[in-house]
Amino acid sequence: MATMQALVVNSRSAAPRLEPRELPMPVPKPHEVLVRVAACGICYHDVAVVNGTLRRGVKPDVVLGHEASGYVHQIGDGVTAVQPGDRVVTALTTFCGNCPRCDAGNEYRCVRGRGFGHGLDGGFAQYMLVPETSAIPIPDNIDTIDAALLGCPIGVAINALEDAARLRSGETALVVGAGGGLGVHLAQVAAAMGARVFAITTSPEKISALETLQGVEALLADSELDFSEIVLALTEDNGANVALNPVGSVQFNSCLASMAQFGRMIVLGEVAGHAARFNLAELLFRDAIITGSTGASPRHIHKAIDLVARGAVQPAVSRQYTFDDAAMAIEDMQAARTFGRVAIIPPD
Repeated sequence: MATMQALVVNSRSAAPRLEPRELPMPVPKPHEVLVRVAACGICYHDVAVVNGTLRRGVKPDVVLGHEASGYVHQIGDGVTAVQPGDRVVTALTTFCGNCPRCDAGNEYRCVRGRGFGHGLDGGFAQYMLVPETSAIPIPDNIDTIDAALLGCPIGVAINALEDAARLRSGETALVVGAGGGLGVHLAQVAAAMGARVFAITTSPEKISALETLQGVEALLADSELDFSEIVLALTEDNGANVALNPVGSVQFNSCLASMAQFGRMIVLGEVAGHAARFNLAELLFRDAIITGSTGASPRHIHKAIDLVARGAVQPAVSRQYTFDDAAMAIEDMQAARTFGRVAIIPPD
């Protein structure tokens, strides 16, 4: 029996941890594709599973990773969309294509769907099995490793900005946690959509990297002056039309205080596991909207491909880790020592 190397979350230990294992090589069934993984981005979802924060619905001994790119290695009967050797990025989930959510373009929330690296094994492996519909071809001018980020975080950012925030050209957007894997791409997508963008970070060492992003104004959040005061000062007290919050409770109230009349806050993550407490009057007098947003459907990934292919967004893969370094990668992310996304590179 053919085997492959993979990183598995050991669910039998007292505390979850990543460990290398040799697993049977998946064999594609009809309309399935076996992808040889070139790279897999590490999302905070993966960190939350490893540190035990996220357990609901997680497959026992799961292979993490929902941000995979690579090459079609083998196809099952009936597959016509891709052929062996094609370069692809994987969608974040499976989806049926005919339920009400899929019909509405929300395939990532398909009532029958399951997430890679959650309910199904993902891309922290040499090979990954996906349905034909979840293997999306990538053009020649996108680097294979960069392509791992097309679904998450870039497609996720497009979903948040276009569908949830309905950002319009000429509006002002602020992004907190802007040096992180989702934040740096939220800032770029917002700028590509014609917004004035404030990128907020608490890490002084990330300011210079943020300042290189086209159309982005980098701001340092410190303990002496809340960044909402800076945002208001820079917008003549109008505030930001859209606040993009991938870190959750720790910056929730500052985001709210930064918002303009009829502002929209989009919450894309919760890294501390705390409750957000705020005065409802702050919401009411602004006529504001607070919305959660997660995931990306194929249409978002296709838009991500277009933005990256024409140079409007640059995937930020700041560091690559081997399987042997995977635990260090998780630690570096938890300690905010990484800029943008980092990726796992499977062994040859």
